[in-house]
Amino acid sequence: MKKLLIFIPLILLLQSCRNEDKPEDILNEDQMVGMLIDIHIAEGYVSTLPINYDSSRNLYPMFEKEVFRKHQVIDSVFHRSLEYYLARPRIIDRVYARVIDSLNVIEKEGNVKESDELPN
Repeated sequence: MKKLLIFIPLILLLQSCRNEDKPEDILNEDQMVGMLIDIHIAEGYVSTLPINYDSSRNLYPMFEKEVFRKHQVIDSVFHRSLEYYLARPRIIDRVYARVIDSLNVIEKEGNVKESDELPN
């Protein structure tokens, strides 16, 4: 009985550590980082506009669509990719560490240009 109690958790542990292949329609980490950077810039921009909350909620989807267009990614692929990465804490931590580092650099250098990052 004791062997069984040790064996079952060991099997479960090994099963959870197996190397899963990433589905083909999932964005790679570099693409995900780029998209998340632009999405957070768009969210930040909309949140600074002198408009009420309801108006900003209506305006943000236009900015989000522009991010998808810029990266040539459809929203369903982005959302599936986000779900994939969120289900893998080590990977999403690594992705968000890069996003945060990049946003900090952009903020320090003042590189957010309306012509590059925001829709016309």
